[in-house]
Amino acid sequence: MHVWIGTVLRAAVLLGLAQSSPHPRFEVASVRPTNGAVENQSTNFHVDAAQVRLVSLPLKYYIGMAYEIKPGQILGPDWINSERYDIQATIPPGNSRDQLPQMLQSLLEDRFGMKIHRETRDFPVYALVLGKAPLKVKEAQPDESGAPAPVNGAASGSVNGISVNLGNGSSWSFVPNRFEVHRLSMDVFVSCLERFADRPIVNMTGLPGRYDFGFDVNPEDYQPMMIRNTIAVGISVGPQALKALENSSSAALSDALEKIGLKLEPRKAPLDVIVLDDVRRTPTEN
Repeated sequence: MHVWIGTVLRAAVLLGLAQSSPHPRFEVASVRPTNGAVENQSTNFHVDAAQVRLVSLPLKYYIGMAYEIKPGQILGPDWINSERYDIQATIPPGNSRDQLPQMLQSLLEDRFGMKIHRETRDFPVYALVLGKAPLKVKEAQPDESGAPAPVNGAASGSVNGISVNLGNGSSWSFVPNRFEVHRLSMDVFVSCLERFADRPIVNMTGLPGRYDFGFDVNPEDYQPMMIRNTIAVGISVGPQALKALENSSSAALSDALEKIGLKLEPRKAPLDVIVLDDVRRTPTEN
């Protein structure tokens, strides 16, 4: 079964896109519902200085990218996590891809009639902190190429694992019993990791760079982690899969991280949330 990786676009933002002037707009934009069943959909994206192409993403993740917030902190109707859309757009001359989040805000307001408000709520979270063991992560060399390169990425997955290419040498994968990370910041890493945990994860490591590392998980913990990811991306699972989660927790994930000098600590923390006051399921015509 295909599993879409919900953090791909947010990770792309954290890897290279920054907030700029408010509410610029795309020059031309097409928004269409994705054709095909969820299980058969593949996710990919391309962002360069002039063009944006985003394929097969739930509306919740477009909202997360637009407002630079994790999907788990977006509150709205259930369908925003399952209905998927394709967006193809042109960045107007004089604007830059750094303004992509604000352009997406304008697009969502125009095509979906979206209205939101912000709140702060207390959530049970895990804090990713430095553990007692020596830190076993290798800092990746900085990119000294100069001008920003196009960001290309894709996500693919099945019961046999997940592989996500974020472009420009950045990637992560979770295959049976092994998590591998290449050239990711800790902020991006926790966005990926929390798909497999039972609560949000907040980066409190203080590590500023991008890193290469990997760690093993116990074979008996792999399936529950994959089930959590499947539920997180809006795919229904059967009662047998839900039962497999009853006796599982994220303690095993924390144990695995401690072997490389990291640790998950349960805490409570105030997090910003986006609340959807109004949104249309069918976007207006292109």
